[in-house]
Amino acid sequence: MSRLCVHTISTKPLNLDQCLTEYPKQGVSGITIWRQALEGRDLATVKRQVGDSGMDVVSLCRGGFFPATTAAARQSVIDDNLKAVEQAHAIGAPLIVLVCGAVPGQPLAESRKQITEGIAAVLPAAEQAGVKLSIEPLHPMYADDRSAVNTLRQAHEICDALGSPKSLGIAVDVYHVWWDPELKAQIDFAGQTGRLHAFHICDWKTPTTDLLNDRGLMGEGCINIREISDWVDGTGFTGFREVEIFSNKWWAADQQVFLDQIAASYQQVYASPSPATGLPRE
Repeated sequence: MSRLCVHTISTKPLNLDQCLTEYPKQGVSGITIWRQALEGRDLATVKRQVGDSGMDVVSLCRGGFFPATTAAARQSVIDDNLKAVEQAHAIGAPLIVLVCGAVPGQPLAESRKQITEGIAAVLPAAEQAGVKLSIEPLHPMYADDRSAVNTLRQAHEICDALGSPKSLGIAVDVYHVWWDPELKAQIDFAGQTGRLHAFHICDWKTPTTDLLNDRGLMGEGCINIREISDWVDGTGFTGFREVEIFSNKWWAADQQVFLDQIAASYQQVYASPSPATGLPRE
């Protein structure tokens, strides 16, 4: 359980204080804080409270959403990402997850260009603050309005275009990339280049009732989470496995019961020996 992290959005009905209290009871070792959980809070106090909880701040979620139809709107987004860098630095988060954005009707190539330019504008501040930026490719079903970056290959291309700075990398979320026939090769390349910054887990339910808010617990869907996880670990990645579940079903449920289920499903996925090595995974 030492590598189990939970995103605060997974237990959206709980406020940050409740997350900091309830997560450790389930053996959760890391927390990814979503920015809305910081609204109205003193960031130095948040950093102290997380330290007192015994958990690590794994990341701040989320930055990005760079494309827009006007220069003023794009600058406004850049300013918000610079604020995210300040927030991450203040709470001790080592990285920011970028959901890169898209504009309905705008060519994807133009949106990707604007994403690259937006990241370039934020990188100097992130580097100065010691905060990494991690591009999270989203499933192609979100290419219209949530992200024009839909594969690991496209994320690598942005890193390449910006000169492959060490502070820029990739967040692999199985919900978004499990279908990609290049997935293992692109994960391997992320490991080789030092770009593999984060790994998110949940499951794709079949049938799904909502393409955004019906994600499943690990093991209740069709994603081979353990295989992908072994590929990630095979690169030398030893970071957290971050549970990020958007679920109307679970948000309406008792959150303590939900956390019980998260811990149980995590243990079920990782308790058995790895098919690749025959060794159990922590």
